[in-house]
Amino acid sequence: MKILNLYAGIGGNRKLWGNEHEITAIEINPQIAKIYQDFFPNDKMIIGDAHKYLLQHFKEFDFIWSSPPCPTHSRMRFLCHEQEGKLDRYPNMELYEEILFLKYWFKGKWVVENVISYYEPLIKPYTSGKHYFWSNFHITNLNSNSRNIKRKHTHKEHIRQKEKLFGFDLNNQLYGQKGQEIMNNCVEPRLGLHIFNCAFKIKQGKFDKDGILKT
Repeated sequence: MKILNLYAGIGGNRKLWGNEHEITAIEINPQIAKIYQDFFPNDKMIIGDAHKYLLQHFKEFDFIWSSPPCPTHSRMRFLCHEQEGKLDRYPNMELYEEILFLKYWFKGKWVVENVISYYEPLIKPYTSGKHYFWSNFHITNLNSNSRNIKRKHTHKEHIRQKEKLFGFDLNNQLYGQKGQEIMNNCVEPRLGLHIFNCAFKIKQGKFDKDGILKT
């Protein structure tokens, strides 16, 4: 199966999909793209604009996962505005552009992921874990283990907790506030697998108490 993984990040959503599929990942940040490629050397990595790539190549794939940038939709942005009075950008509507585009033009299975927004979604999503999902298949809820991560830790401690939970070893390649933001945006691998299984009606696997898939 040919899979398109847009706004791939370090590949949290893709981690448990296995290696039997032909996966193309799109990531605009070269440093993050390199980390993804180190984790998934068999995937085809393209450094570029995921929004444009979708429009130009969507017909080439059987399954498309898209995770457009979420900060302008986040409840955290609303909270910061309430506390600091800062509001410097509009919500990025490319999120809804992609949902509508995939809904009416793509013939395969698709899913668009984003944070739970500070406003009532313009198109009704499914909710699973701490995320919204729009798709052309039914998605059931899966509780997120990342709820147990405490934000009071330093950036380094926070990243270490996420590494342990998600099963990644970044070897200090991401650090500071930027690294924490990247890990916060990373989809929990077991949730990524859950969504994938929902798309193709695959029997759900079982996870241990740490959220690791049992083999």
